[in-house]
Amino acid sequence: MNRLNIITLGTKDIVKSHKFFKQLGFDTSVRGNECNPDIIFFKNEGTRIALYPLEELALDINKKNPPEITSGFPGITLAYNAKSKEEVEEIFKKADLAGAAIQKKPQKTDWGGYGGYFTDLDGYYWEVAYGDIWEFDESNMLIIEDE
Repeated sequence: MNRLNIITLGTKDIVKSHKFFKQLGFDTSVRGNECNPDIIFFKNEGTRIALYPLEELALDINKKNPPEITSGFPGITLAYNAKSKEEVEEIFKKADLAGAAIQKKPQKTDWGGYGGYFTDLDGYYWEVAYGDIWEFDESNMLIIEDE
């Protein structure tokens, strides 16, 4: 296994979460009824993201003994690598207007970049950061070289 195809985010309210991500600028594809979707796929570059009802996701993992649904820090962050400080600021403005909770306002980072964190409507942490030495490939993915 040397690739990650889809990250599925369990959501408490798939309709509200869909609206939130549309406000951030994501292009999406709804499967099922628009008012009560079965699943939503993001048409983003690189690894795909999907929204799926949280309780149904837990049951999909194990119907007889589903994982416990808890709140708090899930131990995972999702990252968007911006191409400028201005892009970081613009995304944070959109996130704030869409109802995100700003956890760390964009600022200079310890590693010499610029970024911050917000949480979406289901409490997932999103990092939006910029590094002036970053390069992107033809698929708009961050190039990570071996040292």
